[in-house]
Amino acid sequence: MDLSLTEAQELLRNAAADFMKNEAPKTVVRQIDENPTGFSPEMWRKMADLGWTGMLIPTEYGGGGRNLMDTAVLYEEMGRAALPTPHHSSAVTCALIIMQGGSEEQKRRLLPSIANGQKIMAFASTEPEYGWGPDSIKMTAAKSDGGFTLNGTKLFVPDAQVADQLLVVAKTSGGLTLFVVDKNASGISTKTLNGFSGEKLNEINFNNVKANDADVIGSVDAGWSILEPALDKATVLLCAYMTGASAQVLDISVEYSNNRVAFGTPIGRFQRVQDHLIDIVNGVDAARYTTYEAIWKLDENKAGATESVCVAKAVASESFYNLCDSAHHVHGGIGIDKDYGLFMYTKKSRSLYHYLGDPVYHKRRLAKLLNL
Repeated sequence: MDLSLTEAQELLRNAAADFMKNEAPKTVVRQIDENPTGFSPEMWRKMADLGWTGMLIPTEYGGGGRNLMDTAVLYEEMGRAALPTPHHSSAVTCALIIMQGGSEEQKRRLLPSIANGQKIMAFASTEPEYGWGPDSIKMTAAKSDGGFTLNGTKLFVPDAQVADQLLVVAKTSGGLTLFVVDKNASGISTKTLNGFSGEKLNEINFNNVKANDADVIGSVDAGWSILEPALDKATVLLCAYMTGASAQVLDISVEYSNNRVAFGTPIGRFQRVQDHLIDIVNGVDAARYTTYEAIWKLDENKAGATESVCVAKAVASESFYNLCDSAHHVHGGIGIDKDYGLFMYTKKSRSLYHYLGDPVYHKRRLAKLLNL
């Protein structure tokens, strides 16, 4: 396994780092975070102009045709900046699902506008009985004249407040089915939730919402077979984001421990502070190596890729969550100062811990894959 970056990937990393430094400093990120929509159209357009919204999408559909490792390089830098965008919802999760299960007509109709950033899609899966397995889906899609009627509630859906369309998972008579639905379709109401979360999350209610047969991604009742491989890829990129965020928390903590003086000496010389810094280092390394092993296996179609995805998400989620706690121990009271910025990473560590499956979910999934 060779996890070293190619020359092209190094160039991408440097370009992404420069972009985050110049376009997304913490003052700008905080402004986006505090905006009611949690979204900057100007930032989104700049990202689209760089081709980032189409990185994973094949060239024949207007994208860049890049692999997961290339995209992970970008995601680490986005994580370092704690940048809030709908990129993961639209250009990763929904794009991957359409690429995995969509018809040729659907790919040509939907993917180019995702690739150029003109269309934003949100993935509506989780419900009040929160979970990421197929048994957690209770929303129904009943067969009706010329299509389906959708009823139910989706909860904690990121980026729906700025989306043009929703990719919805619903229960049909023989399994799960995926639908593309306009967010402003009759019968849909969306409410952005308040709370301590890293991204804006939404409640979406469906009241007799109509969907045509042409809106179905893949086959009726076969949604889970499409979702599972697509979500594995989306999950490892989320892990790359958490890895980059964790690395930035380490840099912030080391810098602070070197500059903060107490009792006439930098606090970084105190053993207990060093203990917390070591915990952060270990968390960053664990997240990085498990994440990139999973990405390598997926890109190379290696055996055990799904198992590695489970390990990466469990490790990255726990590491990011715990090392943010350690960072607050290093910083003391200044860690909650909004101008300082550590809180943005702490918020994300809480919401991303659960998104696409928390450690318990992935450990159980891993045990099942290993027949334990």
